[in-house]
Amino acid sequence: MIYADNAATTKISDKAFEKMLPFLQEQYGNASSQYSLGIKAKRAVEQARKQVAEAIGAQPAEITFTSGGSEANNWVLQGVTKLFKGEDIHIITSSIEHHSVLNVCRALETENIKVTYLQVNKNGLVLVDDVISAVKPNTKFVSIMLANNEIGTIQPIAEIGKYLHGKGILFHTDAVQAVGHIPVDINKLHVDFLSASAHKFNGAKGTGFLYKSASVDLPNLVFGGKQEHGYRAGTENVAGIVAAGYAIEENVKEMRKTAERLQAMVQTTVSEIRERIPDVWINGNAELRLPGTVNLGFNGVSGESLMNILDLKGVCVSTSSACNSGNDEPSHVLLALGVSEEQAKSAIRISYGKYNTIEEAEYVASAICDAYSKIKSAI
Repeated sequence: MIYADNAATTKISDKAFEKMLPFLQEQYGNASSQYSLGIKAKRAVEQARKQVAEAIGAQPAEITFTSGGSEANNWVLQGVTKLFKGEDIHIITSSIEHHSVLNVCRALETENIKVTYLQVNKNGLVLVDDVISAVKPNTKFVSIMLANNEIGTIQPIAEIGKYLHGKGILFHTDAVQAVGHIPVDINKLHVDFLSASAHKFNGAKGTGFLYKSASVDLPNLVFGGKQEHGYRAGTENVAGIVAAGYAIEENVKEMRKTAERLQAMVQTTVSEIRERIPDVWINGNAELRLPGTVNLGFNGVSGESLMNILDLKGVCVSTSSACNSGNDEPSHVLLALGVSEEQAKSAIRISYGKYNTIEEAEYVASAICDAYSKIKSAI
């Protein structure tokens, strides 16, 4: 089995797995307990908070652990609107955001909150000038993802953030696909909030975090006890949090070398496919994208058919975001690029991770070409 769908989830790193195991077995104490077993768990949580904070240039007190990126996104969007309750609220986001942002925005619209959904260019980029043009006197909040989960395009968050901070507008970025894979520094990005998910950077599923600037407050996510600075009550997922800390620390340390390997794998895959299928195209920005992700379109074939044949060949790729799998509708991200429904349905996403090899990339390319030829010959 060759796993080439790391944008959906990643294999937990050996080190993160090793570090989390004791907190599932011997050191299973509740981090809120006052005896030694609980104190050890609390110290482990705070150590992970420090590791996460250092990885993105934040302070430990600015990190709140959540169940994942979707929860963090929901908390920010719903929380900010509560901060301005009773006021005329306008929000700006993009048309290619993850559904954990888009669906919250649609729900907020039913509460008379105005939302502007910015279009992107053919490369999947949000233009800074479009953000500036969309700002109104009542704009309170902007949410633009750092890197797209389907096409990998990296957005000009630093430029957008610098402008918004000059206007006193709160700014959030969904960095789920970016953290642990490209350099992320909240100070350089000029963001007030940043969300991430551990299973996207070789941590465990069920753990994520929200960076919240110390200068901004949010209403509680979960009411109850005093866990997570009082913002998110409930017994902490100590093992998952520990794994997140070591996984992000490890990935940041290895980031440059890993990125070079991933870029080489993508280049090999695309080059070999183009030799046999000259009219294949890249959806999104061919250069300004995550190092291991590429979204390819194929004339006259179904991406779903390609994916199914590749599965039989032992290769895992996807046709869209894992959160949207099983939906017959074409990808909202690809449609936003201006491609037709037929072209959108012809696409597959390949996303390599730190455990893939160049030999696997060569096999993936060959398997895709063979699958394509099989489908074309049957038409």
